[in-house]
Amino acid sequence: MVKLRSLFTALAAGVATISGTAAAQAQVVAPASPNATYVNAPVMSKIPAAPRPGGGHCGIFETCASTKIGLGKGDFMIRLSGVGVLPQDRDSNVKLNGSTLPRTHLSTTNQAMPELTLEYFLTDNISVDLIATSTRHEVAALGNAVGGKLDVGSAWVLPPTLTFAWHFRPHKRFNPYVGVGVTAMWFHNMKGNTGSPLGLSKLNAGFTGGPAVNAGFDYQLVGNWFFNADVKQMFVRMHAWVENPAETLKVRAHESLDPTVVSAGIAYRF
Repeated sequence: MVKLRSLFTALAAGVATISGTAAAQAQVVAPASPNATYVNAPVMSKIPAAPRPGGGHCGIFETCASTKIGLGKGDFMIRLSGVGVLPQDRDSNVKLNGSTLPRTHLSTTNQAMPELTLEYFLTDNISVDLIATSTRHEVAALGNAVGGKLDVGSAWVLPPTLTFAWHFRPHKRFNPYVGVGVTAMWFHNMKGNTGSPLGLSKLNAGFTGGPAVNAGFDYQLVGNWFFNADVKQMFVRMHAWVENPAETLKVRAHESLDPTVVSAGIAYRF
């Protein structure tokens, strides 16, 4: 009986030993089990391409890596400016029915209007531009011979000017220039002074033109937007006459109008 009990005790001890060994082996293998998540993870079919620098959308009011700095050959610009036309009224000659009126000259008022300019760069340094605007001016005769001041009337002036300019700093943000060109003047919508004491109510003026010089600069603000400031001096003589309806009285005037044109505005490069 004692031997049988000892046999069961030894058998139980052996089973416990075997169970402990199996548990220990399980604990050794257990740390490797997380690797199964890597083995079963989905594999990417294609690695996405890295984003290209500067490949995104560039807004109209942004300076991006692809934005060209400054101005150069092949650039075309449209500019909208505010312009002031300042006639100089030099060297007037006024005649009444052929007789010169002593110490009498014309006076033309200043005027401000918007101006449109088209400019194209033939080379990095040379550009050609055309300005177009129209301004309305009042004209008066001044002098003792006309009683101090005689209001003659008003006229609209269209002075398109073609200019070739030399730009000193191509492909730079700040780019000053000087230029030479030619201007032409058309007078339209002319109205004489219907209340003139002499009845001189019919006003006319002839087509005229002359050379022009200018200086200015462009400055790149952001993206393809530029700020421009410009001064032009035009050398133009005006030929005008005013008469009564019966054409029995006629006043003729020849004057060096020579307007100075000052402008500032915003341009966009295409």
